[in-house]
Amino acid sequence: MDIIQQESIHTLKALTQSAAKVAVVGHTHPDGDALGATTGLALALLSRGKKDVCCVFSDTPADNLQFILSPEVTYLFQDRNAEKAEACIREADLVFLLDCNAFDRTEGLKDALEASSARKILIDHHLNPDRSRFDAAFSTPEISSASELLYWVLKALEWDVTLPVGTALLTGMTTDTNNFANSVYPSTFRMASELIAAGVDRDALLQKIYSSYRENRVRLMGYMQYEGLRLLPGGGAYMILTRDIQRRFDLREGESEGLVNVPLTIGAVRLSLLLKEDEGHFRVSIRSRKGTSAQALAQRYFHGGGHENASGGKLFIGPDIASPQEAATFVENALKDFLK
Repeated sequence: MDIIQQESIHTLKALTQSAAKVAVVGHTHPDGDALGATTGLALALLSRGKKDVCCVFSDTPADNLQFILSPEVTYLFQDRNAEKAEACIREADLVFLLDCNAFDRTEGLKDALEASSARKILIDHHLNPDRSRFDAAFSTPEISSASELLYWVLKALEWDVTLPVGTALLTGMTTDTNNFANSVYPSTFRMASELIAAGVDRDALLQKIYSSYRENRVRLMGYMQYEGLRLLPGGGAYMILTRDIQRRFDLREGESEGLVNVPLTIGAVRLSLLLKEDEGHFRVSIRSRKGTSAQALAQRYFHGGGHENASGGKLFIGPDIASPQEAATFVENALKDFLK
């Protein structure tokens, strides 16, 4: 691809050839793209003869994404064993950061990354990458996902994309595009076509991604659409997953995935927000139709960013709102101002 510079490929080849211990790091609250990209890269490195490779995250993945994890790969989670996770980064001589544009997107792993003397490679598709921290950076928002970008990097390296690698990458891309609904480019279809032709079972992936939820999640989706959905003049919509609702439905991490997209099936809605209450803040997911910028809303009101039509951020209790009960008023005022 034109976005991949040969100079960076040469740097990557040299660093991987000389590396003895490799740490592959993804962002906090890892989603399907972070897990697919890190798993795919780890498997690719192992297939090239690298024996000491680990994937490191600050948080354990959601139950519904555990199927992406490969038994061939060593995964370390800071919330389970901080000492081992941080030691993997500390002892590595080569560190990859995938699906996030800066160290602070890893939250608890930020200090270990900043203290590391290892050579570092960035592979990401978000805006404003912190390129100064990396020996080589493969970064562009004009691509569907980190998993897709990694696929083209591996092709530029002339490494074999084995079936396990391809399966991980197609899984990551499928989740990040919501099954080809968001941020899709011609290269995205080329990637999918090539991987399916190579033997990746897309039907099996879709079953695991979209048809393996618990009953609780289905009941939550219905409840939120009937009781929790708020529609505003100008095409705005929002839902708030309070702590009480999460407890009522025994909600687990990852089980609200996709809910933010539902209001956009209403013809009049052009901007949809989902707020999920967490410790000291709300996690905010934002989706929009073409012509309305989810990214601008996230940057202006929610300390976030992302892609033009799929972004995220946070609403902090204390600095932004005095109590969780004020979240609805804050969102309604923000949408009224933004959509005027």
